[in-house]
Amino acid sequence: MTADLVVINAAQLVTCSSFGPKCGPEQMNELGVVKDGAVVIKDGIIESLGPTEEILAGRDVSGFQVIDAAGKAVLPGFVDSHTHFVFGGYREEEFAWRLAGQSYMEILQRGGGILSTVKATRKAGMQELIDSGARRLDSLLSFGVTTVEGKSGYGLDLENEVKQLEAMARLDRRHPVDVVPTFLGAHAVPPDYKGRTDKYVDFIIREVIPRVVEDGLAEFCDVFCEEGVFSIGQSRRLLQAARQMGLKLTLHADEIVALGGAELAAELEAVSADHLLQASAAGIDAMAEKKVVATLLPATAFSLKEPYARGRRMIDAGCAVALATDLNPGSCFCESVPLVMALACIYMGLTPEEAVCAMTINGAAALARADTVGSLDPGKYGDLVILEFPSYKFIPYHVGVNCVEKVIKKGHLVFDKTRLQVR
Repeated sequence: MTADLVVINAAQLVTCSSFGPKCGPEQMNELGVVKDGAVVIKDGIIESLGPTEEILAGRDVSGFQVIDAAGKAVLPGFVDSHTHFVFGGYREEEFAWRLAGQSYMEILQRGGGILSTVKATRKAGMQELIDSGARRLDSLLSFGVTTVEGKSGYGLDLENEVKQLEAMARLDRRHPVDVVPTFLGAHAVPPDYKGRTDKYVDFIIREVIPRVVEDGLAEFCDVFCEEGVFSIGQSRRLLQAARQMGLKLTLHADEIVALGGAELAAELEAVSADHLLQASAAGIDAMAEKKVVATLLPATAFSLKEPYARGRRMIDAGCAVALATDLNPGSCFCESVPLVMALACIYMGLTPEEAVCAMTINGAAALARADTVGSLDPGKYGDLVILEFPSYKFIPYHVGVNCVEKVIKKGHLVFDKTRLQVR
């Protein structure tokens, strides 16, 4: 469905104008802010934008829905480029285990962590996954997210990996938020393959990816490239096979130890590499050279009490940095976009401008979507966020609190906080 809509009188119209990733500090700090701005959306697509007086001069907007954004900032819809939002069960007990000093990998090795969610997801029916996934998409939408990536990886077998991806496909068709599906069968080694990781990689390549590709269930292939999970060699073999079968590449890289995941991402010219808490200087420089988007997940580092990724170093090296929530049931049960942006500014050294860029156009680039979303440019989808405040700087400044008033998806007003009643 498409719609005709005009937003006028915006205190700030933050365009983030680009059809590709913004790299380095100069580009990432250039947001293209238009004061007293307006944007015209025709048939769900941005037709024009600029100062309100110029845009409305001589134009008949009687057939358009008109939203007056006086005193409010308007931004591109946020792109959350790394989540695990479809899953069964929860892992609230692990929060206390981490507080008691157990590490993420220790919890995984005792059968908790990812493997705990695998058990719950395998038990969950399709409708249960769709219903819970829809509630999480509703929450993400309220935070201004109009495009989201969703990963499988809680099935670790053919039937349940396909089940997760099919749930995402159904949600993509029925929910306003666009869902970009990623196959993450190599999220952990299932118990029946313990000590036989190479055999599990063989199984994924031989039986699971062909089915995923044949049914059109994923656009990306991901792997948890980490010590004790999937080695550099195993990750390379899996990703190369996935690329040959037509999937784009991304990877969980250098989250726990400096294994060389960033270097592998550069070698394979992956679209993105994510986490990167322990990425080496050489890996960062290689990613910058090969234009691999560095997707950083500060709420995960916060939740795990781990050192933050070196976002400032990455941007200064010329990387395109994206930010994402990493919404998942274990290490980061959080979909708060403002918290992610605040942590990036306070602990990773990003400017507010860089954080906005990272949550919009660079998030879109991390999903190979920069040609259609992530900025306010004519020809792109009419995906907009209208804040309660007159400046984008309120997002990280009002720490962790949602200041999104309205969300527009392809010209449709799909969320309006002013219509919610508090009793």
